[in-house]
Order: sequence, then C-alpha cells, then structure tokens
Amino acid sequence: MYAVNSSNQDLWVGDDDQGDSLVSSVSGNVKSDFETFADAMTAGAPSRASSLTNGKNTSVTQTPGVLRTGDASLMRNGQPTLPAERPFTIQVGWRLFRLSGASIMSDSPSYFSTYFEEQMRLEEQGNGGMKTLFIDRDPDTFADICRHLQGYWVLPRDNSHYVKLYADAQFYSLPRLISQLFDSEIFISIGGQQFQIPRDTFSGPGNSSNFFSLGFAGFLSSRDDAFPGLESRGLMRPPAVQPQSVPHRSAETFRNLINLARGYSITIRDANHRAQLLGDCKYYGLKGLMHKLFVHSISHNAERGTSEIIMRLEDLHKSGISFIGDASPSDQSPLGGWVHYSRPFVDETPYEAIVEIGTQETKIDFRSMRADFYGETKARISSLFQVVADKMNLPTNLPLGLMMSSGGASAAPASPANTPLSEDRVKIRIGPDCHIVLDGENHTIEESLGTLDHAPQLDDSPSPTSSTLQTPPMSHQWPNPTTRPSSTRPPPTKKRKRRGSLDEFGEWIVKKGQWRMRVQPRAEAISRGRGGHEGGGMEIVLVGVKLDAVSGQRGRNMGRGFVS
Repeated sequence: MYAVNSSNQDLWVGDDDQGDSLVSSVSGNVKSDFETFADAMTAGAPSRASSLTNGKNTSVTQTPGVLRTGDASLMRNGQPTLPAERPFTIQVGWRLFRLSGASIMSDSPSYFSTYFEEQMRLEEQGNGGMKTLFIDRDPDTFADICRHLQGYWVLPRDNSHYVKLYADAQFYSLPRLISQLFDSEIFISIGGQQFQIPRDTFSGPGNSSNFFSLGFAGFLSSRDDAFPGLESRGLMRPPAVQPQSVPHRSAETFRNLINLARGYSITIRDANHRAQLLGDCKYYGLKGLMHKLFVHSISHNAERGTSEIIMRLEDLHKSGISFIGDASPSDQSPLGGWVHYSRPFVDETPYEAIVEIGTQETKIDFRSMRADFYGETKARISSLFQVVADKMNLPTNLPLGLMMSSGGASAAPASPANTPLSEDRVKIRIGPDCHIVLDGENHTIEESLGTLDHAPQLDDSPSPTSSTLQTPPMSHQWPNPTTRPSSTRPPPTKKRKRRGSLDEFGEWIVKKGQWRMRVQPRAEAISRGRGGHEGGGMEIVLVGVKLDAVSGQRGRNMGRGFVS
C-alpha cells in the first residue's frame, strides 16, 4: 500500500512486517522543530559539522540540508531540475521505492536525475506520463543508497557490504557517495574476522606502501573510474567485485599489529609469537613495524661515553648501517672508527653497534686470534662487511674478470675475503672486560695477559683524542702457549682452570656471541706509513663483548641432551 498525499510531502523508505516495501508520507501546514530550524538557515551557507574521526575531533564541511525555499545546488538556470517534493518511482529487483526530487538531486548528476529529467521533458511535451524506473539490482543495497540520498550517513557494515555499496554507487553515478566511500575506512576480513581500519593507521614511516593501500588502490583506482577498461555508460550491470579478504592469516596477530601501529605497547609472549608478528609484518609490507619488533637493546655506556644498540646479525638492514670515525684533526682522515646502527624508520640517531651472532657457526682460534664463520652466518658477515666498505667508499678488491663474468660478484662464494675489510678468517680482539662463559662456567682472562689481539691495536675508546698509534707491550700480544716458559706459571688448580689457564685456550666454538666492530688501518699499512682511507689498508676487527662458548667437542657434548 502506497500513500501519496498532496505536493507538499517528504518521502522515505521502510519495511513492513511482511518485508514488503512501505512508503509513508507526512503532510500538513504545522511546522516541526526541524522546519523551524530550516527556516533559520535559509541563507544557504554550508553547514559545519563536527565529527570524531580516529579519536580526533575534526570540523568538516557537510552538504547542507534540503531547504523548502530551494537550494541553488539543486537548480539549473535558476529553476529546479526536479520538483523537490514530487515523488518518483524506482523499482529495484522485486521492491518498489519512491523518492522525492530533493532526495534524488541531493547527490547528482546521477543515473536517476538524468532519467527523470528526461521523463519530465517528455511529459511536458505531451509524450506520455512519468514512467517507473526499473533496475535489476539488489534492493537491500539500494535501501542503504536511499538512506544516503535522504540525508543519512551510511556506514558499510563489513567488507562485502562495502564493495556492494561502492560498485552500485559507481553504477548509479552518485559522486558524493563515491567520494565518501573512497575516503572511508578499509573494510577487510582477516582470518574470518571483520576489521575496519582507518586509512591513516598504517601511514607511518615505512608502512605507507602496504598490502592494504596497494590492494585497495587496485580496486579503488579513482573516484571516477572504479572499473578500469570498462565504459560505465554502456554497462548493463557492474562486474562482480570480490571483497577484500585474507583467510589464511591470523586475526589475533593482525589485531596486535593494529595496536602497535596506533602507539600501544603489546606484550610479546615468546619467540614464536615474535616470529608470527614479524612474518605478518613482512606479508603485509609493514616495514616500519617490522624494524620496531626486531629484538634489540638500547642503553647508554657511561664508561665509553656512547649509546649502544644490540642487534642480531640476521636482523641488520643495510640502510641502518653507518661508519663513524674517531675524532681527528679536520685536515686528516680518521685512522679508524666504529660501526654504528640505527633501525630504519624508527631511530633518529645511530648507536654504536653490538652484533649478536647466535648460531653455533662461529669458531675462534686463540693461537692466531682469528674467527671462522660457516653457513649462513658466513654469508651474512660477508654482506655486512661489504655494506660497511660501501659506506666508507672503499674500492672493491674482487678481480676485474670476476666482476665482468656472468653473475658478477654475486657468483663468487660468500667470504669476508671478497670485501676490502677482511681476509677469509676475521681478526678478533678479546680483552679482560669481555664476559666469557666457557662450558657453562664463568671464564676470566687473567689481567696479566692483557688484551688478546692479533694486530697492533688502537685505543678502544669510541672517540680517542689522539691519533698516534701506540705499540702495545708484549704482554698485550697473544703469547704462543708452546713457547711460554712453564716455570712462570704456577701449578694449575681446579679454580685456576676455570679462570683462564692457558692450557684451556686453543679453539672454541661460540654458541652465542656479542661483538663490536672496529675499523682500523691494517698492520702492513701502518708499517708503510700509510693510514686512513687513502692507503686502502683498512680492516674490521671484531671486539668481544660477551661470549658463550664450548671448548671443542667435549664441551659441545657436555651440552647435549638425550632425546629419550
């Protein structure tokens, strides 16, 4: 049953208890409170509405309400294109809708305004009465579009409802609804759960070009062209658009990432939970969050007068690596320096880097004070040294023939010797301040041995005030255990062995180690009187900070467990 009264009426759409379309009308000369308010707004200035968006109170300009005196935006040449209070009939699917001219013209020009303007022109010429517009689309979606045309704010319920609204808004050419949906939140289903994500949630440094912005860019290519390659005017109906959905990822993990992106602290339960967070950051392209989630420790070392960051070797990124030279006169190149690191998109200043190598792929030889790396650790160390060399603008030391061959430098086997800063076996330095756990027990290097070093060392302070090389005393060089007189060493005791007897030195397998990276002139460059970058004689020395090691196979077997 449809009730249509005099020409002075407002129409809206609802559903009766049987699910049939129901149109009600309100007529009469009694002014409501809204009409009284509308009379006071006849100046026609755009209204200002305050909206709460993403926790921020923002003032936005909204389309003014439809005024009975006439709205200039609904007129052409001073005349209304459609009578504001005349009802127009639209059948969508199996349901009949009636909308006033004011509602139709509130978001125009559109498919509806163009159709009924042509019908009115034919009616004025005496070519028949007003016809009903029939559209073979979903009436439930159109009911929401009717509410939009009547002035209500329509918010998509989920990702499926969003694509239906957007596709039909494009099909009906409703510019205001298209713009509203284009700028609205991202509606997506992840792991079977619905998420409504404000577009600025992942807009921070390193996160802007992500799965959601690029994925929606393919669907919402522009406000005017939702279906690239198709001419909207000739479409019988828009193509089917699949709602944004990621069924094979965890909803709980994604909720944690949203909270982290919004600035909240999250509790990382264990290593497996962190791995899940990092894996989803990589999947969604959230690089800024990924670098924030990497295991790290930042502290200030008061004794060294510098701030330090501990990072795992596998978590280092080349854009965060830098070399900071020691203080030197302005007319001289620094004789050495320390490798620093800042987390990309997170840290504003670099910190002195302490690299943690956590696999049992490191073996150190105290007789030569060299370290051997194996497997992936060797490849990562080689890449790290090459990045440092590139930051220092050091020339490559690979043969020209290898550089020009198929594959170039990447075809060469991974080795620190392929970089200008090291040989295949990396030089190391271990001093009395290095904390050592050997075979599960604390191990202390005797003060009389000094710093165990392969080459003449530089001052270990991060910013020395003098660039003069000091040759360390012989006690600071690694003594050969085969030539050291046994009479100078007291008889070993059990406690003595735990604290660093020379008989226990030899080769250690490092289960987990932390190293600073010192860049200094090579010993041969110093002997030739050439230092700094110009001499091309720079090298990296790993300076021990904390080591957890085993002494050969016996120590390794001590740490084994039984599988049953």
